[in-house]
Amino acid sequence: MSRALRVFWSAVDVVIAGILIAMITLVFANVVLRYGFSSGIREAIELSRLCLVWLVMLGAAVVLRRNEHLAVHEILRLLPAPITLALRRLAYVVVLISVLMLFWGAWGQTVANWQNISPLTGLPSGLFYLAGVVSSVLMTGLAVVRIIDPDARLDGGVDDDLARRGADQ
Repeated sequence: MSRALRVFWSAVDVVIAGILIAMITLVFANVVLRYGFSSGIREAIELSRLCLVWLVMLGAAVVLRRNEHLAVHEILRLLPAPITLALRRLAYVVVLISVLMLFWGAWGQTVANWQNISPLTGLPSGLFYLAGVVSSVLMTGLAVVRIIDPDARLDGGVDDDLARRGADQ
């Protein structure tokens, strides 16, 4: 199972890197063509926007897995361990509720917009909202595991937060 998790999250990292490279290439090429040759790639704006949406949504899941969302760890370090554990679980319950709401809304928008085809790219408009569906599914799994075991290693190895906590002690 650990190997499968490592391979899965490595694949997500590769997808995110590929999306970022595609977005940078599209925007750079469009700028060069527009200012250097008075032309451009019509689809570049919409495709780069689609890339940005997917980059942000997949990145949110990766950041949640690594425990790198904005947090105030100094306060937790002052509290006794049982209270810290309860607060961490409570935080993941809030995350779970939030990502379930994200899933519900994104799924509805994906279904509603799937038949709307963009005249520029020929892609369904629902692809923008599908990023929210995929991200919310990933984050739901992460939140459920962390509610059960807040110290779970979700990448098949050592999560960054756990490694830092060990280094601090």
